Amino acid sequence: MKILVDLNVLLDVLGRRETHYEGSAEVWGAVERRDAEGLIAAHSITTLHYLIGRNVDGVTADNVVQDCLKVFSIAAIGQDVIQEAIGYRWSDFENAVQMAVASRGRADYLVTRNPKDFEGGPVTVLQP
Repeated sequence: MKILVDLNVLLDVLGRRETHYEGSAEVWGAVERRDAEGLIAAHSITTLHYLIGRNVDGVTADNVVQDCLKVFSIAAIGQDVIQEAIGYRWSDFENAVQMAVASRGRADYLVTRNPKDFEGGPVTVLQP
């Protein structure tokens, strides 16, 4: 099984966000154990680095990204992904790009805490 993991799931684990941590940690653990192949969209990893660098520091951001790379694969975003995302005509373009990355990356599921944001896309959406 291949899953694209939305940034909010990663942030739940990394920030130990109480109300969401347990489910999101289970997703991370499944990928770490290789029960599932985990993908992160390239733009999610850059946003993650930015957020940690801004709120903590650059060295910590580098280390967190390195930790993510040990567990997850990074799914590329190219012209084909952007064209597919535009074709969805969704009001939230970032979500459209996430869905297009999942689609182009042949993910079985897109895992997010915001499933309603992804309704109508070609990849089944699951919550952690």
